[in-house]
Amino acid sequence: MTVIPPVDLTEQFKTIQTEVNAAVTEVLASGQYINGPVVQSFADAFGQYVGTDHCVVCNSGTDALYLALRAFDIGPGDEVITSPFTFIATAETISAVGATPVFVDIDLATFNLDLTKIEAAISDRTRAIVPVHLFGRPVDMGPVLDLATRYNLMVIEDCAQATGAEWQGRPVGSLGHVGCFSFFPTKNLGGCGDGGAITTQDAELAATMTMLREHGSRVKYHHEAIGVNSRLDSLQAAILAIKLRYLNQWNQQRTAVVQRYQQLMAPLEEIILPQAPSFGKAVWNQYTVRLSQATAEGQERHHVQQLMREAGVICMVYYPLPLHLQPVYRYLGYQPGDLPAAETAAHQVLSLPMFPELGLAQQETVVNTLKQALASVGVKAAQYC
Repeated sequence: MTVIPPVDLTEQFKTIQTEVNAAVTEVLASGQYINGPVVQSFADAFGQYVGTDHCVVCNSGTDALYLALRAFDIGPGDEVITSPFTFIATAETISAVGATPVFVDIDLATFNLDLTKIEAAISDRTRAIVPVHLFGRPVDMGPVLDLATRYNLMVIEDCAQATGAEWQGRPVGSLGHVGCFSFFPTKNLGGCGDGGAITTQDAELAATMTMLREHGSRVKYHHEAIGVNSRLDSLQAAILAIKLRYLNQWNQQRTAVVQRYQQLMAPLEEIILPQAPSFGKAVWNQYTVRLSQATAEGQERHHVQQLMREAGVICMVYYPLPLHLQPVYRYLGYQPGDLPAAETAAHQVLSLPMFPELGLAQQETVVNTLKQALASVGVKAAQYC
């Protein structure tokens, strides 16, 4: 049985294998495996790509968020507004610095923060907003930036899934005070291991984050703060530098994949399709649909996913339990029903295979398998509106 995985990194590697092999060999021969010119060259190139004067690379997207929060001196007693429908790292880092995450419900049409609900969540303890450009779809940043200016709040963009996305012609990561990126292998710009970056226009902020990632040291063996060890190694930087040159092409291929999915899926009334933003450009890290009639328990979605897996089509669920209902955040006092859109999304979403090299024949197989699975579990049709 031929299996269609959620992402296939081997196909991408085939197109750049010669370049990667040469770059890796050069790094190994140099003996400079931590920091050094290769790392700085990539940091400069990535900052230029995003459109910021400064870029601090680190060892993960999680650390990028953590370092940004630390650099703003956000900690105990502070609140940070963010989404409940995202990977745990977004909120986890807020907790890691001792601050309190405040979850605002999402807009079901975008899976991003409901911009009409942010202001009501602002208190005299709020220090920052962390909008998440989820699944590669940019947040409409105008209202976020307006609120941040009015209430003197920091804006930390979580761009982990959205490298290359744009809002009104400007790249995400250049819109707030800082942008935080992940180079996890499955991201649009993914390494061969963990990696991350923080982009900013603020030189002093960049220097502080660099100090914090180096054990709190600007001068070797002299430490002014309790920092962390969060460096991007030279091998990852060399690989990412090659991939960065292909990123726009790969993002264009992702868009073509989405356009084919939209055409193939249009007749399926049981499925609510994602829509491209009117104010910018999405880069489709995931192609995430909703099963419109999935119950609160999500059983129909589970059965559809299992039937597709048995047929060789592997779909993913991002995310089955929103953050405000996670066991680790019980102490915050959220109850089921408090953030209904996020809870609905958690029960309905299904991410179909998505990678730049996904072909038409594979997509036809995915959609036909989905049709058969829907018919098998008897999901009732519902007109998308």
